Amino acid sequence: MKPTKLLPLMALMALMMFSCSTEDFPDETIDSVTLANAPAAKAIEIEILELINNHRINLGLTPLNNLNIIKSVAYTHTDYMVTINQVNHDNFYQRKNSLIQNASATKVSENVAYAFSSAQSVVNAWVNSEGHRQNIEGDFTDFDISAEQNEEGKWYFTNIFIKR
Repeated sequence: MKPTKLLPLMALMALMMFSCSTEDFPDETIDSVTLANAPAAKAIEIEILELINNHRINLGLTPLNNLNIIKSVAYTHTDYMVTINQVNHDNFYQRKNSLIQNASATKVSENVAYAFSSAQSVVNAWVNSEGHRQNIEGDFTDFDISAEQNEEGKWYFTNIFIKR
């Protein structure tokens, strides 16, 4: 197959590997019991948060604060993606509304990704994608991330940003 015919297929695959969302949806929330069930931070999650804040600092932007409630909300989505074995932004409106109600968020956005094997590789992919980079460099105050592996050991990521 000619390389020019592979280019659209490669672009489609890249889009499916990671995505971002800032859409508005109806009022629904994640219940408070679910919000309390996030696991302790993993090394890969801490490294991603540090890489994102270092990127922001290098641009002269304010570093973001970690907020446990964001991790809880991100975890609900990452666990869902692992369960259905698909990267997506399903139910973003629930996460957004939960953070508006439970974290006083005025603005919510998220980046998701799949199958990257290191913190550096997923952050590089997000920084090299305009929409994801806008979230990373955006006017936010807080963030957190959830990274979970499926049965084959592939990582799923949900990185949520909020402004309070």
